Amino acid sequence: MPRRAIGWRILTVVAALLVLKVTVVVVMGYVNYLPANFNSDFLRGRESYFYEGYHCAFYLHIAFGPIALILGMLLVNEPFRRRFPRWHRLLGRIQVAGVLLLVAPSGLVMAYYAAAGPAAAVGFALLALLTATTIALGWRAAVQRRFADHRRWMWRNFLLLSSAVVLRVLGGLATVLVLDAGWFDAMAGWASWLVPLAVFELANRGKLGERKLPGAVRQVSGVSVATHNGA
Repeated sequence: MPRRAIGWRILTVVAALLVLKVTVVVVMGYVNYLPANFNSDFLRGRESYFYEGYHCAFYLHIAFGPIALILGMLLVNEPFRRRFPRWHRLLGRIQVAGVLLLVAPSGLVMAYYAAAGPAAAVGFALLALLTATTIALGWRAAVQRRFADHRRWMWRNFLLLSSAVVLRVLGGLATVLVLDAGWFDAMAGWASWLVPLAVFELANRGKLGERKLPGAVRQVSGVSVATHNGA
């Protein structure tokens, strides 16, 4: 197996373990939400409006959010898709319904109350809208049997869902570096999904370029030369 493939596989395993670990830690923290503990980190300062509608969006979000993250990790896994195609389709339908009806709408409502201020609120609102858009386009591509497009859209959606994991990692980094500034929280809210998405788009563009290269025809001194495998 090429070193690049081995490195990619190791990176994938590490990323999956990180997602699982953060998900477990987040779920364990639910003891502060049932009932609501307004001395806990996330709920501190929200008591004045918590039961005025915010709590509905909040509980919907934390109920299906971890499920969507785990399902997303399964659905973008190629070996799982090939070995269990029926399960892939069934779980995919559950994922689409859950994200469109629960995760994205509740995230949009919660964005309005972002503790880090208006800049973070805009970032989280855009994240919710893009999460809904990418999964809708992924579902549409699957229905139209454009499976390559489907996989790309679902990878984008998974990366957007994984922003919760990246945000937790950035929060830990801020604690280690003793950063206690409003600008960092707002920046982290944007970076948690913009950076992974940008990396994916750049990598994806490179792969598309490699696929087009073998069939390329270049004009050299007026003579057409077909290039195959870079030769």
